[in-house]
Amino acid sequence: MNNIRILTLCFATLFFSCQNNPKKNANSTTVETEKVPGEWVDMSPMSSLDGWHIYQNESGQKTGWIVSEGVFTYDSDKAQGDGNKSLISDEKFTNFEIKFDWKLSPNSNSGFMWGVNESKDYDAPYLTGPEIQIIDADIYAGDEKNQIHTTGSLYDMIAPDHVMAKPAGEWNSYHIVINHEENKGTVNHNGMIINRFPLHGTEWDEMIENSKFKDISGFGKFKEGHLCLQDHPGVISYKNIKIRKL
Repeated sequence: MNNIRILTLCFATLFFSCQNNPKKNANSTTVETEKVPGEWVDMSPMSSLDGWHIYQNESGQKTGWIVSEGVFTYDSDKAQGDGNKSLISDEKFTNFEIKFDWKLSPNSNSGFMWGVNESKDYDAPYLTGPEIQIIDADIYAGDEKNQIHTTGSLYDMIAPDHVMAKPAGEWNSYHIVINHEENKGTVNHNGMIINRFPLHGTEWDEMIENSKFKDISGFGKFKEGHLCLQDHPGVISYKNIKIRKL
């Protein structure tokens, strides 16, 4: 009789112990492996170009960019010095999302690039960095063959689904995601996703092969690289530049 009581007590203890220790979820993700996006970082100081520099400007002879109340403006008529004068981030990035506003004068042209390599092997950012086009959309309005060159395009590679550009002289917004791990890039222009593209693999290689970049050995090869705000004839302004790493 005593043995039965002892066995009963043991089973009761085991039962309540299991109740107080629920099974772990096999699909749960630990803190160590969970990837959380970084915080948004402001990249447009109010009165300086801190965090940025002009491409390959070791001598300091290149000019053209000014800052006023957090607005970066390039004016080609006021630029001096030889060579490319695009604005380059000091820091390099791989996976990120970036938001910024831009405005340009009529018939002006610029662009946002990533994966830019600043070595002396390349004398311009476009030789390495793919570009999301920024241009006066009226230039290619109604020109079906040149939609791969209009605002919101992955320049010379993929045309946007829609042209969402406001007229020259008005502020536009971009929200761009570059994620090599997911092999996905997207462009949100003025509140609508208007372009999607891979960042590596067979489809990416085919896009390059069918573009003007096919014979440029370094183009699109650097996952980690500088960001670029491109110089071009005209006046182009940027503000509210914010980025976070993915």
